[in-house]
Amino acid sequence: MGLGMLGVILPLLPTTPLLLLALFFFVKGSARFEAWFKETNIYKKHLEGFVRDKSMTLKQKMSINLFADVMIAIPFFIMDNLWIRLLLLGVVGYKYYYFFTKIKTVTR
Repeated sequence: MGLGMLGVILPLLPTTPLLLLALFFFVKGSARFEAWFKETNIYKKHLEGFVRDKSMTLKQKMSINLFADVMIAIPFFIMDNLWIRLLLLGVVGYKYYYFFTKIKTVTR
C-alpha cells in the first residue's frame, strides 16, 4: 500500500495496480471488509459482472478506460522524456487491446 501511495507522487510508479493489489490482499484477509466492499456501488457498477462471469458491458469498459486515459495523460504531458511518452502510449494501446479482445462484451 505504501508503494501505491508513493505512486501518487512519483510519475513512474504505477499507483492503481499497487493499490488494487493491496486491496486484494486486504480483502482476502478480512471477511468483514470483503462483505462491505462487495456492497459498495463501485464494486456493483464496475466489477461484479467481471468477477462473476469475466465479462463487462461496453459502457463499463469505456468508463474504466477513459478514466485510466485521463490518469495516464497527466504524466504524459508533464514528462519531457520521449521514451516515457512512448511507453505510456504503449500502455494505453495495450489496455485497449486487452479490454476489447480479451474481456467478453455483453449487453445487460
